Order: sequence, then structure tokens, then C-alpha cells
Amino acid sequence: MRGVPSQPDTEIYAMQTIPKAPLYLGLAGLLPFLWGVLTLFNGDLALWTISMIGPRFAGPFVQLFYGAIILSFMSGVLWGFASKQTGRSSTIGYSLSVLPALWAFFTTGGGPAEAGTNLIIGFLGLLFLDWYFWKNGLAPKWWLKLRIMLTGIVVLFLSMGLF
Repeated sequence: MRGVPSQPDTEIYAMQTIPKAPLYLGLAGLLPFLWGVLTLFNGDLALWTISMIGPRFAGPFVQLFYGAIILSFMSGVLWGFASKQTGRSSTIGYSLSVLPALWAFFTTGGGPAEAGTNLIIGFLGLLFLDWYFWKNGLAPKWWLKLRIMLTGIVVLFLSMGLF
């Protein structure tokens, strides 16, 4: 066929292929967000969770607590990407890498609706930071594809806790 290379472009292929371990672990990391949605819409499951594990693990509360932890975790991941830089670039990278943790720390107080909204903003901001590190060759080539997928699902689940 005209205009179609006979062999796949390895860079495009690498961008599209997420290794199994990060993919499966990333998907498993969505479970607390999903659990929050399930216990929000299923009263019996919420009551069981509250009685067996505690109220922090039901409804939007598990999402909010876990979301703040994940934003902080992602700051550590971005710090690792920043460590690949030198000079002024490393200062910018390190400075950007701490933003998700600071955002979670300063904005998840207040009620569940405000905290949930701020977490959504935080995860969308994190996606911009993921793009920055990916664009600068500091993250794996498949990184952005994984992060777009996971962020979309997290934002969807957090949004369900708001409405």
C-alpha cells in the first residue's frame, strides 16, 4: 500500500505498548477508586464496609484519602524522572515534581465535594506534568499512554463521588 511503511515504526510501537507489569499494577491501583463508587451506590456494601473495615473505606472517603496518597506517590515518580536531568533543567524538574504532593496536602481539606473537586484538578494537572517529563524524554515512551488511561478513569470515578 502506498504511504504505509512495510515495517512498524518502532518509536510509535513503543509508545503504544505498555509493559504488562506497569499496566496491571496501574489498573490494580484503580481499585480503591472503584470501591468508593461501589460503596457510594450500594448501601448494603457501604454498611458492610463501614462495619467491617471502617467509614474511611467507604464512599467518597476512600477515594479522597487514597487520591491524596496517589498524588503524593506520583510526586516521587516524577522526582525520579527529574533526577535524569542536570543543571537548570533539573531544578525545574525537581520543582515540578513536588507539586502533586503539595497540591494534595493543601487542597484536600474541607468537605468531600471540595476535596474531590480539588483531587480531580490535581490529577489533571499531574497529567500535564506527565506530558512534560515524557516530552523531554525523561519518562518511558509508553508512559503517557498509561497515564492518560489511568487519569481518565480516576477522574471518572472521582466525578461519580461528586454527583
